Amino acid sequence: MSAKSIRNVWATFRSFFGWLQVEFQFPNPAKEISAPKFQKHPVETFSKEEVERILKACVYSRESKTEERKKFVMRRPSANRDQAIVLMLLDTGLRATELCSLIINDVDLKTGKVTVRHGIAGGAKGGKGRTVYLGKVSRKAVWRYLASREDGDDPDAPLFISHAERPFNKDSLRVLINRLGSRAEVKQTYPHKFRHTFAITYLRSGGDVFTLQSLLGHGSLDMVRHYAQIAEVDVAQAHRKASPADNMRL
Repeated sequence: MSAKSIRNVWATFRSFFGWLQVEFQFPNPAKEISAPKFQKHPVETFSKEEVERILKACVYSRESKTEERKKFVMRRPSANRDQAIVLMLLDTGLRATELCSLIINDVDLKTGKVTVRHGIAGGAKGGKGRTVYLGKVSRKAVWRYLASREDGDDPDAPLFISHAERPFNKDSLRVLINRLGSRAEVKQTYPHKFRHTFAITYLRSGGDVFTLQSLLGHGSLDMVRHYAQIAEVDVAQAHRKASPADNMRL
């Protein structure tokens, strides 16, 4: 097992024995075991130029080369859908399963409000739903895609569907994003990388760590603090700025 997996097992047992101690007054042996250490993998993000190339790859096919005619490219039939997917991943930081679980009714294109539903239906980690938001560019892309669908006004229809008119799942989404990256000649292209890009860009653009924690759906600040370190954002400084006690002038 990897060091990270061992840490996850330790956390599970610690939580289980903690529950036993509270409910049945059993001794908690996990208290004596310190948390196993593991080295975090570097967080990979897309550059602005790479995102632009991926968006272009959504629209046009690879350049065709023939002996009888000049080189040419064709517009892909799924261009609107693929651009909407890429922009939504980038603009919301949604996990792959969360994006695939969205229905049309979850997205308000007037306000940009996107509702990740509670429970298994919403696809959220731990079943915890939340609200995220789309900017104007992403809203326009989603609207353009839905306008081309026959069921675009059906609130219960999946937000994104495949060529076979089936909802995406995390595997089919991964394949799509990987193919777009290959066409755009961008290495290491996968859905979760857009989540990392969203988090780092959000902080570098002036967003605060506490709002980011809510948007990402993290239960603690650990991962957000990791993003802040990469983005060179001072968490302590952000707290001083947002401290309720200080701002209330108590």
